[in-house]
Amino acid sequence: QVQLVESGGGLVQPGGSLRLSCAASGSIFSIYDMRWYRQAPGKQREWVATIASGGNTNYVDSVKGRFTISRDNAKNIMYLQMNSLKYEDTAVYYCYARIRVGVVSDYWGQGTQVTVSS
Repeated sequence: QVQLVESGGGLVQPGGSLRLSCAASGSIFSIYDMRWYRQAPGKQREWVATIASGGNTNYVDSVKGRFTISRDNAKNIMYLQMNSLKYEDTAVYYCYARIRVGVVSDYWGQGTQVTVSS
């Protein structure tokens, strides 16, 4: 059984920084794409960033230059470094991974709250 567990959320002032982590555990053969999504109150879930197994990255325009996605393939951990946080970054952040455990399946974490407030 595979689990994704996020951590690192919290309350931060505008302009501040947070680093989110997403740890994958279980009988993992390989991890392909890993992504961060977020969902603000009253809004649909939004894709934030993707990192491929080889390290290629992509970001939604609203976070480019402020957020950095990375991963440690040896530890099966993905990170999201968030700098220059804005009020509109407030959301529950979810990690996603496409993982091979025998067959390839999609997995989601439970979410971690990020609140940007003065």
